[in-house]
Amino acid sequence: MTSETILSIFLGVGLAASVGFRVFLPLFALSLASYFGMWELNENWEWIGSLAAVITLGVAMVVEIFAYFIPWVDNLLDSIAIPLAAIAGTAVMVSTVAGLDPLVTWSLAIIAGGGTATAIKGASATSRLTSTATTGGLGNPAISLVETGTATVVSTASVLAPVIAAVLVIIILIIIFAIYRKLRPRAKT
Repeated sequence: MTSETILSIFLGVGLAASVGFRVFLPLFALSLASYFGMWELNENWEWIGSLAAVITLGVAMVVEIFAYFIPWVDNLLDSIAIPLAAIAGTAVMVSTVAGLDPLVTWSLAIIAGGGTATAIKGASATSRLTSTATTGGLGNPAISLVETGTATVVSTASVLAPVIAAVLVIIILIIIFAIYRKLRPRAKT
């Protein structure tokens, strides 16, 4: 594997993790990076770097970000965004991975891309649902702010420094796993 292939995998994983927080923000970041020639995408995915895609994904990103700051609407969005995150996480991984056999690329995209995005989206949806139940939705904008900030940082790191993004993804997954372990009911022995 070349260093270009490894970096493209890190880029894909970082963007897939970001998709778990906001579906359109990392897609917009990838679109901008491709449009400005920072990253080359796989042949079939070059359309993501078009001006039309930049504008469309930018508008979708702004609408999504603002919608997540509206209590109850955010929970509705989560129910739609979980399957979208799996698809978008897989898509960003497939579009960025370079130099691998298509079978390996698609396997990696489904497992690392779609799996990472779905795990993070599931955890964030659960935290928002818990906030809605305990605060009547008043705490949800704070969660949305943290998620949007995290998606922005990880997306930016993915494009500019993919290795750092991969480290951030590992840290995020460790935190999610630790929270899950604390909240999971223990079996009585």
